[in-house]
Amino acid sequence: MKTSELFNNKRVLSFEIFPPKRTSGIETIYSAVNELKTLSPDFISVTYGAGGSDTNENTLKIASAVKNDYGVLSVAHLPSVNLDKNDVLLLLSELKSAGIENILALRGDINPDYPPKNCFKYASDLISFIKENGDFNIIAACYPEGHYESKNLVNDIRNLKIKVDSGADHLITQLFFDNNYFYSFRERAAIAGIDVPIQAGIMPVVNKKQIERMVTLCKVDLPKKFLSFMNRYEHNEAAMRDAGIAYAVDQIVDLLSEGVDGIHLYTMNNPYIARRIYEAVASLMN
Repeated sequence: MKTSELFNNKRVLSFEIFPPKRTSGIETIYSAVNELKTLSPDFISVTYGAGGSDTNENTLKIASAVKNDYGVLSVAHLPSVNLDKNDVLLLLSELKSAGIENILALRGDINPDYPPKNCFKYASDLISFIKENGDFNIIAACYPEGHYESKNLVNDIRNLKIKVDSGADHLITQLFFDNNYFYSFRERAAIAGIDVPIQAGIMPVVNKKQIERMVTLCKVDLPKKFLSFMNRYEHNEAAMRDAGIAYAVDQIVDLLSEGVDGIHLYTMNNPYIARRIYEAVASLMN
Protein backbone atom coordinates (compact mmCIF):
# COMPACT_ATOMS: atom_id res chain seq x y z
CA MET A 1 0.00 0.00 0.00
CA LYS A 2 1.13 3.54 -0.72
CA THR A 3 1.23 5.99 2.16
CA SER A 4 -0.53 8.71 0.19
CA GLU A 5 -3.65 6.52 0.10
CA LEU A 6 -3.87 6.49 3.89
CA PHE A 7 -4.96 10.13 4.03
CA ASN A 8 -8.16 9.44 2.11
CA ASN A 9 -9.93 8.14 5.20
CA LYS A 10 -8.17 9.22 8.38
CA ARG A 11 -5.56 11.26 10.23
CA VAL A 12 -2.30 9.43 9.80
CA LEU A 13 0.04 8.55 12.68
CA SER A 14 3.50 7.26 11.85
CA PHE A 15 6.79 6.65 13.62
CA GLU A 16 10.40 7.12 12.58
CA ILE A 17 13.25 4.88 13.65
CA PHE A 18 16.92 4.74 12.73
CA PRO A 19 19.44 1.91 12.31
CA PRO A 20 21.50 1.30 15.46
CA LYS A 21 25.05 2.58 15.67
CA ARG A 22 27.84 0.37 14.44
CA THR A 23 28.70 -0.48 18.04
CA SER A 24 25.24 -2.02 18.55
CA GLY A 25 23.75 -5.06 16.89
CA ILE A 26 20.97 -4.56 14.39
CA GLU A 27 18.81 -6.82 16.57
CA THR A 28 18.42 -4.01 19.09
CA ILE A 29 16.04 -2.18 16.77
CA TYR A 30 13.71 -5.13 16.35
CA SER A 31 12.59 -5.14 19.97
CA ALA A 32 11.68 -1.47 19.53
CA VAL A 33 9.75 -2.26 16.33
CA ASN A 34 7.90 -5.05 18.12
CA GLU A 35 6.73 -2.60 20.79
CA LEU A 36 5.89 0.15 18.32
CA LYS A 37 3.78 -2.31 16.34
CA THR A 38 1.39 -2.62 19.30
CA LEU A 39 0.57 1.09 18.90
CA SER A 40 -0.90 0.40 15.44
CA PRO A 41 1.07 3.01 13.46
CA ASP A 42 -0.03 3.64 9.90
CA PHE A 43 3.58 3.27 8.83
CA ILE A 44 7.13 3.24 10.19
CA SER A 45 9.92 5.01 8.35
CA VAL A 46 13.56 3.93 8.59
CA THR A 47 16.25 6.59 8.28
CA TYR A 48 19.62 6.42 6.59
CA GLY A 49 22.77 7.31 8.52
CA ALA A 50 23.51 11.02 8.52
CA GLY A 51 25.92 12.18 5.84
CA GLY A 52 26.63 8.68 4.60
CA SER A 53 27.81 7.31 7.95
CA ASP A 54 25.49 4.34 7.64
CA THR A 55 25.17 1.82 4.82
CA ASN A 56 21.95 1.37 2.91
CA GLU A 57 22.13 -2.32 3.81
CA ASN A 58 20.81 -1.80 7.33
CA THR A 59 18.13 0.64 6.19
CA LEU A 60 16.84 -1.84 3.63
CA LYS A 61 17.09 -4.77 6.02
CA ILE A 62 15.11 -3.00 8.75
CA ALA A 63 12.51 -1.54 6.37
CA SER A 64 11.99 -5.02 4.91
CA ALA A 65 11.60 -6.55 8.37
CA VAL A 66 9.10 -3.86 9.43
CA LYS A 67 6.89 -4.72 6.46
CA ASN A 68 7.44 -8.43 5.95
CA ASP A 69 8.11 -9.69 9.48
CA TYR A 70 6.11 -7.25 11.62
CA GLY A 71 3.29 -6.49 9.19
CA VAL A 72 3.59 -2.69 9.37
CA LEU A 73 3.74 -0.52 6.26
CA SER A 74 7.30 0.72 5.92
CA VAL A 75 9.09 3.66 4.32
CA ALA A 76 12.77 3.58 3.41
CA HIS A 77 14.74 6.81 3.44
CA LEU A 78 16.88 7.38 0.37
CA PRO A 79 19.31 10.33 0.55
CA SER A 80 21.14 10.83 -2.73
CA VAL A 81 24.07 13.06 -1.81
CA ASN A 82 26.52 10.13 -1.85
CA LEU A 83 24.85 8.15 -4.64
CA ASP A 84 25.02 8.10 -8.43
CA LYS A 85 22.33 6.91 -10.82
CA ASN A 86 23.55 3.33 -10.83
CA ASP A 87 23.53 3.27 -7.03
CA VAL A 88 19.93 4.49 -6.96
CA LEU A 89 18.83 2.01 -9.63
CA LEU A 90 20.30 -0.83 -7.57
CA LEU A 91 18.54 0.40 -4.44
CA LEU A 92 15.23 0.70 -6.28
CA SER A 93 15.61 -2.88 -7.47
CA GLU A 94 16.32 -4.08 -3.94
CA LEU A 95 13.35 -2.15 -2.55
CA LYS A 96 11.07 -3.61 -5.18
CA SER A 97 12.32 -7.13 -4.40
CA ALA A 98 11.53 -6.55 -0.71
CA GLY A 99 8.01 -5.37 -1.56
CA ILE A 100 8.70 -1.81 -0.37
CA GLU A 101 6.96 0.81 -2.49
CA ASN A 102 7.30 3.87 -0.23
CA ILE A 103 10.44 6.01 -0.34
CA LEU A 104 11.35 9.20 1.51
CA ALA A 105 13.49 10.89 -1.14
CA LEU A 106 16.09 13.33 0.19
CA ARG A 107 19.19 15.06 -0.98
CA GLY A 108 20.73 14.40 2.41
CA ASP A 109 23.19 16.36 4.52
CA ILE A 110 26.68 16.91 3.17
CA ASN A 111 29.37 15.42 5.37
CA PRO A 112 32.98 16.53 4.72
CA ASP A 113 34.14 12.97 5.45
CA TYR A 114 32.02 11.67 2.56
CA PRO A 115 32.52 13.82 -0.59
CA PRO A 116 29.21 14.23 -2.45
CA LYS A 117 28.85 12.65 -5.88
CA ASN A 118 26.80 15.59 -7.16
CA CYS A 119 24.70 13.40 -9.41
CA PHE A 120 21.47 14.62 -7.80
CA LYS A 121 21.93 18.27 -6.92
CA TYR A 122 18.46 18.63 -5.40
CA ALA A 123 15.89 16.27 -3.91
CA SER A 124 13.61 17.11 -6.84
CA ASP A 125 16.22 15.59 -9.19
CA LEU A 126 16.09 12.34 -7.23
CA ILE A 127 12.29 12.38 -7.13
CA SER A 128 12.09 12.75 -10.92
CA PHE A 129 14.60 9.93 -11.39
CA ILE A 130 12.67 7.57 -9.10
CA LYS A 131 9.41 8.38 -10.91
CA GLU A 132 11.05 7.52 -14.22
CA ASN A 133 12.33 4.19 -12.94
CA GLY A 134 9.56 2.56 -10.95
CA ASP A 135 6.07 2.74 -9.54
CA PHE A 136 7.02 4.07 -6.12
CA ASN A 137 5.12 6.30 -3.72
CA ILE A 138 7.46 9.19 -2.97
CA ILE A 139 7.51 11.22 0.23
CA ALA A 140 9.49 14.45 0.46
CA ALA A 141 10.72 16.56 3.34
CA CYS A 142 9.54 20.11 3.98
CA TYR A 143 10.59 22.81 6.38
CA PRO A 144 8.08 24.98 8.29
CA GLU A 145 10.81 27.48 9.18
CA GLY A 146 12.43 27.23 5.75
CA HIS A 147 15.41 25.10 4.78
CA TYR A 148 18.57 26.56 6.24
CA GLU A 149 20.10 26.83 2.75
CA SER A 150 17.16 28.74 1.27
CA LYS A 151 17.53 32.45 0.63
CA ASN A 152 14.08 33.17 2.07
CA LEU A 153 10.69 31.58 2.70
CA VAL A 154 9.40 32.44 -0.77
CA ASN A 155 12.33 30.65 -2.38
CA ASP A 156 11.86 27.72 -0.03
CA ILE A 157 8.21 27.22 -0.99
CA ARG A 158 9.08 27.50 -4.68
CA ASN A 159 11.59 24.69 -4.26
CA LEU A 160 8.99 22.62 -2.44
CA LYS A 161 6.54 23.14 -5.32
CA ILE A 162 9.21 21.78 -7.67
CA LYS A 163 9.48 18.67 -5.49
CA VAL A 164 5.73 18.12 -5.64
CA ASP A 165 5.56 18.80 -9.37
CA SER A 166 8.43 16.33 -9.83
CA GLY A 167 6.32 13.60 -8.27
CA ALA A 168 6.25 13.83 -4.46
CA ASP A 169 3.00 12.24 -3.25
CA HIS A 170 3.06 13.44 0.33
CA LEU A 171 5.19 15.57 2.63
CA ILE A 172 6.64 15.23 6.12
CA THR A 173 7.93 18.29 7.94
CA GLN A 174 11.18 18.71 9.75
CA LEU A 175 10.70 18.92 13.50
CA PHE A 176 9.51 22.23 14.93
CA PHE A 177 8.59 23.44 18.41
CA ASP A 178 6.30 26.37 17.64
CA ASN A 179 3.09 25.37 15.84
CA ASN A 180 2.68 28.86 14.42
CA TYR A 181 5.55 28.11 12.04
CA PHE A 182 3.62 25.09 10.78
CA TYR A 183 0.38 27.01 10.25
CA SER A 184 2.16 29.78 8.35
CA PHE A 185 3.96 27.19 6.24
CA ARG A 186 0.73 25.33 5.50
CA GLU A 187 -0.84 28.58 4.30
CA ARG A 188 2.15 29.34 2.03
CA ALA A 189 1.95 25.82 0.61
CA ALA A 190 -1.75 26.19 -0.16
CA ILE A 191 -1.19 29.55 -1.87
CA ALA A 192 1.55 27.93 -3.99
CA GLY A 193 -0.86 25.22 -5.12
CA ILE A 194 0.72 22.41 -3.12
CA ASP A 195 -2.18 20.06 -2.47
CA VAL A 196 -0.57 16.82 -1.28
CA PRO A 197 -0.99 15.67 2.37
CA ILE A 198 1.38 17.29 4.86
CA GLN A 199 2.33 15.45 8.04
CA ALA A 200 3.70 17.40 10.97
CA GLY A 201 6.98 16.00 12.27
CA ILE A 202 7.12 16.08 16.08
CA MET A 203 10.12 15.22 18.22
CA PRO A 204 9.72 14.78 22.00
CA VAL A 205 12.87 16.18 23.58
CA VAL A 206 14.02 14.24 26.62
CA ASN A 207 17.50 15.63 27.23
CA LYS A 208 19.39 18.86 26.61
CA LYS A 209 22.16 17.28 24.53
CA GLN A 210 19.55 15.96 22.13
CA ILE A 211 18.06 19.36 21.42
CA GLU A 212 21.45 21.07 21.16
CA ARG A 213 22.36 18.61 18.42
CA MET A 214 19.02 19.12 16.65
CA VAL A 215 19.37 22.89 16.70
CA THR A 216 22.86 22.60 15.22
CA LEU A 217 21.69 20.29 12.45
CA CYS A 218 18.25 21.71 11.70
CA LYS A 219 18.46 25.39 12.73
CA VAL A 220 15.04 25.32 14.40
CA ASP A 221 13.71 28.05 16.67
CA LEU A 222 13.21 27.29 20.35
CA PRO A 223 10.27 29.22 21.85
CA LYS A 224 10.40 30.66 25.35
CA LYS A 225 7.98 28.07 26.71
CA PHE A 226 10.23 25.28 25.46
CA LEU A 227 13.41 26.86 26.82
CA SER A 228 11.78 27.36 30.22
CA PHE A 229 11.09 23.68 30.84
CA MET A 230 14.43 22.62 29.37
CA ASN A 231 16.38 24.96 31.65
CA ARG A 232 14.25 24.09 34.65
CA TYR A 233 14.55 20.30 34.35
CA GLU A 234 17.79 19.67 32.45
CA HIS A 235 19.45 18.07 35.50
CA ASN A 236 16.45 15.93 36.46
CA GLU A 237 16.26 13.08 33.98
CA ALA A 238 12.76 11.86 34.81
CA ALA A 239 11.30 15.38 34.98
CA MET A 240 12.98 16.36 31.70
CA ARG A 241 11.56 13.27 30.01
CA ASP A 242 8.04 13.89 31.30
CA ALA A 243 8.17 17.60 30.43
CA GLY A 244 9.36 16.77 26.92
CA ILE A 245 6.53 14.28 26.46
CA ALA A 246 3.99 16.79 27.79
CA TYR A 247 5.26 19.49 25.42
CA ALA A 248 4.99 17.12 22.44
CA VAL A 249 1.48 16.09 23.44
CA ASP A 250 0.45 19.74 23.75
CA GLN A 251 1.79 20.39 20.23
CA ILE A 252 -0.05 17.40 18.79
CA VAL A 253 -3.38 18.24 20.45
CA ASP A 254 -3.20 21.74 19.00
CA LEU A 255 -2.25 20.45 15.54
CA LEU A 256 -5.08 17.92 15.51
CA SER A 257 -7.54 20.59 16.62
CA GLU A 258 -6.41 22.68 13.63
CA GLY A 259 -6.99 19.85 11.15
CA VAL A 260 -3.46 18.59 10.47
CA ASP A 261 -3.34 15.75 7.93
CA GLY A 262 -1.22 13.58 10.19
CA ILE A 263 1.52 13.30 12.79
CA HIS A 264 4.95 11.80 12.19
CA LEU A 265 6.65 11.07 15.51
CA TYR A 266 10.43 11.04 15.66
CA THR A 267 10.70 8.26 18.25
CA MET A 268 14.50 8.22 18.69
CA ASN A 269 14.01 4.42 18.92
CA ASN A 270 12.29 4.84 22.28
CA PRO A 271 8.99 2.90 22.42
CA TYR A 272 8.23 4.08 25.97
CA ILE A 273 8.05 7.70 24.87
CA ALA A 274 6.06 6.80 21.76
CA ARG A 275 3.56 4.87 23.89
CA ARG A 276 3.10 7.73 26.35
CA ILE A 277 2.33 10.12 23.52
CA TYR A 278 0.14 7.65 21.65
CA GLU A 279 -1.98 6.97 24.74
CA ALA A 280 -2.49 10.70 25.26
CA VAL A 281 -3.67 11.46 21.70
CA ALA A 282 -5.08 8.20 20.28
CA SER A 283 -8.71 9.19 20.84
CA LEU A 284 -8.12 12.46 18.96
CA MET A 285 -6.79 10.87 15.77
CA ASN A 286 -10.21 10.16 14.25
